Amino acid sequence: MKITINEECIACEQCVEICPEIFSMGDETAEVTGDEVPEEYQESCREAAEECPAEAIIIEE
Repeated sequence: MKITINEECIACEQCVEICPEIFSMGDETAEVTGDEVPEEYQESCREAAEECPAEAIIIEE
């Protein structure tokens, strides 16, 4: 699984709260740490994408 964050990110930090192992806050938007999401964090990444109010999290399986 690969995750990207598009330009719609509003920096609400919800993804960081749900999965801090994968998401972090950059200067103006959330960022993804690493290239591939380890299996143990994939479900929480899906939850973060579902909960994102800006629908800015893109998941590629």
